Amino acid sequence: MSLPEIVSRERWLAARAELLAKEEAAARARDALNAERRRLPMVEVETEYVFEGGDGKATLLDLFQGRTQLVLHHFMFAPRWEAGCPNCAAFLDQIGHLAHLHARGTSFAVVSRAPFTRILPFKARMGWAVPWFSSYDNEFNQDFEVTLEWGGRYVERPGVSCFLRERERVFHTYSAFGRALDTLGATVGLLDLTALGRAPEGSDRVRYHDEYED
Repeated sequence: MSLPEIVSRERWLAARAELLAKEEAAARARDALNAERRRLPMVEVETEYVFEGGDGKATLLDLFQGRTQLVLHHFMFAPRWEAGCPNCAAFLDQIGHLAHLHARGTSFAVVSRAPFTRILPFKARMGWAVPWFSSYDNEFNQDFEVTLEWGGRYVERPGVSCFLRERERVFHTYSAFGRALDTLGATVGLLDLTALGRAPEGSDRVRYHDEYED
């Protein structure tokens, strides 16, 4: 394991000041990128997708729960899998209390291609209370490019999509896939602040939260 160089407090403060200037420049660049993201055009979702959830059938409009915006997590869980993706599970573990999103007119939901009968016991095992829906009977995953056909078979990938509604009309405003989700979770963000980074020796494989040994 490679550790940082040991220096005096004075040298550390000088190095920290140099890095701080770069961090502030990166923050300004991130602010500009976020503003550009908000200026992206949007496209109307005209397909009437029907999902299955805890209260039965639901449309994409229903997932808004009456709010203006919807953030949707595309959780990798193929129809024949016994459990969902461990990396997606680690991401979902980091979603805080939804009241903070709700207060800003934004709902959060999870959608997977697995039948709801498989989602339900896995959700109970993980102890999650977030709204989770099955897209098993529609083409939602394929249309939003999180289930891809590759070499004659379907391949899943994680993602997050954002939607906006105007009365009864729903618009797709943004999607991010794969490693773009890293910056959305607290775990990776906190590990990136540490000296050893994201993967200290022996901890590079993500597991379900009930499978780690302390």
